Amino acid sequence: MIIAGMIKSSLIDYPGHVSCVLFVPGCNFNCFYCHNRSLLDSSYTIIDPRVVEDFLKKRAGLLDGAVITGGEPTLHHDLIPYLEKIKALGYKIKLDTNGSNPEVIKQVLQSGLCDYFAVDYKAPAAKYKEICGGNADAGPVLETINILLGSNADFEVRTTVIPQLGEDDLMQMAKELPRLPRYMLNRYRRPEKYRPSDAKKVSQKPYTDDRLKELARLISDIQPNTVA
Repeated sequence: MIIAGMIKSSLIDYPGHVSCVLFVPGCNFNCFYCHNRSLLDSSYTIIDPRVVEDFLKKRAGLLDGAVITGGEPTLHHDLIPYLEKIKALGYKIKLDTNGSNPEVIKQVLQSGLCDYFAVDYKAPAAKYKEICGGNADAGPVLETINILLGSNADFEVRTTVIPQLGEDDLMQMAKELPRLPRYMLNRYRRPEKYRPSDAKKVSQKPYTDDRLKELARLISDIQPNTVA
């Protein structure tokens, strides 16, 4: 597994656990507001696998878990063997995914290696290509979410509430999703790196914390486990 970034200790990336975060490169989406654009455009630096392995061994028993994020981890053919190595060291594992590869998620579930999943649902289905670029499709994402729901896996769904998503959009998304165990609305932050053509989009004013909480209350009529 190629690791192109690492946060050695995080209190926020794995709910209820102190974790390290490992970033893998490459993604099949191209969201204009991506905060890890260097992982998409090949400007990343690969971390020596021995450095990552040594770190994980030394921190085993001190950290609760490891978060595999990206990029999009499900694009990597050696995802499950890598999860096996981490699990053998005693870590709980959280997998972040855009949900576009439901068959890979099935395989991860069958392996029993992952303790928690976070799936991004980025826009109403009708706006997925507009927001995520290319051939992005909400269908597989919803399939992934339903697979997780049917498996009784521990997971959450997250939406970054970009300025381009209005109240009607968020209500539509809440209706498209099955009832979730946890639906997290994340506040938008302007990325440091973005395509020049997206300068106007990324510069739009984000919602305030109060407005985000108000939107969460509205959505909770449909998704009662919504938090912001």
